[in-house]
Amino acid sequence: MGLQAHGKTFTMANVIQKVQKPTLVLAHNKTLAGQLYSEFKEFFPENRVEYFVSYYDYYQPESYIAASDTYIEKDASINDEIDKLRHSATLSLFETRDVIVVASVSCIYGLGDPIDYQGMVLSLRPGDQKSREDIMKKLVTMQYGRNELDFKRGTFRAKGDILEIYPSSQSEAAVRVEFWGDEIEKISEINPLTGKPIGTRNHILVPPASQYVTSKDKMDRAIITIEQELDERIKFFKDNNKLIEAQRIEERTNFDIEMMKETGFCSGIENYSRHISGRKPRKPTIYII
Repeated sequence: MGLQAHGKTFTMANVIQKVQKPTLVLAHNKTLAGQLYSEFKEFFPENRVEYFVSYYDYYQPESYIAASDTYIEKDASINDEIDKLRHSATLSLFETRDVIVVASVSCIYGLGDPIDYQGMVLSLRPGDQKSREDIMKKLVTMQYGRNELDFKRGTFRAKGDILEIYPSSQSEAAVRVEFWGDEIEKISEINPLTGKPIGTRNHILVPPASQYVTSKDKMDRAIITIEQELDERIKFFKDNNKLIEAQRIEERTNFDIEMMKETGFCSGIENYSRHISGRKPRKPTIYII
């Protein structure tokens, strides 16, 4: 860490200024990352300074006690604001080069393939020939949910020729898309609570609601390798006379597979990130953006 108040952050800021490349600043905990995030925002007021840390306020991993046949389900509390900031950081890397991401060590854990994420980003401009129904179908594949009553991040709602989207990367403003037939006529930023317009936009990028989105082809391939690994684990447990464990992993994994087939997502999908990205066992995630 070095001595306190001796200009380490200022020195890093000068290095970033000279290098002129997207920069990752890695801190060992959320507290230090938050401090650095605030300081870099002061040093670079015109740049995209982003914050990427673990979004769990609380995390209890799932566990199983075979002796008493007790299954403890995974329990977690996700911080909605931090989830928004993670999406904002990811989207910024695709939008511009003047990005500084301040992160904790959680950034080393694998997310989805950035190529898949970029392919799922929805680009909207006035004059685009896109129907309301086509955009709604796209939003569903991006893991957005339709909700006419509880309008929140990661949802959309529709009425007549108007479609309103609450992007996963924002909390202050939602997006209203107005159509004339199958053409986008106008795009506005709106207050998500009152619905009042804030301003108009000539272009908007809407990121996926999950950082684990992928194409249907990749998901289908992932399901095949998940089933292969499941067969191996069931055989291992049965060969070692652990029949309860074999039954438990078969039930849980098959339930997850059914959810992935039907919705393209499941609770705890991060556990299958190796299969979704196509990595071999015990191989690290290496992506170049």
